[in-house]
Amino acid sequence: MSIYLFILCTLHLFLSINALVGGSLLMFQPNGQLLGMHTDWLMGSPFKSYFIPGFLLFSLIGLQSLVCLIGLIYQPQWKWAQALNLYTDRHWSWTFSLYSGIISISWIIIQQIMMRYFWIQSLILSIGLLILILTLHPKIMNRYRVVEKPNKLER
Repeated sequence: MSIYLFILCTLHLFLSINALVGGSLLMFQPNGQLLGMHTDWLMGSPFKSYFIPGFLLFSLIGLQSLVCLIGLIYQPQWKWAQALNLYTDRHWSWTFSLYSGIISISWIIIQQIMMRYFWIQSLILSIGLLILILTLHPKIMNRYRVVEKPNKLER
């Protein structure tokens, strides 16, 4: 495993744990107090509590990053994941890594538009950017390139 892949996997692990725990805590106590957040921060947003944002955080960032991490390490051939892969010349986990970076950055930008600044937003934004940069590194891109096997009839 290259240092680039190790760092990328570490970022996905951190992002996943952070989102799974944070999302769970927001769903468990939707007033945000378990994370030191206040419901008045939601003024100007379409939400009255943190339950829906917690659910979205848990599923869109937490679970997606965890699935991506598993894919980056083990490269399983999951048909459902491949069906969501926009870049068929790459293993689906590479594409999911791009998705993860884009979703994380978008999540923070939307938070900044809708609610008050919270210290962890800068960290998550940086992680999202690093995920994109590392995913687009040539060594990572080459590792997840799909090599098509010749058709038996073509031999």
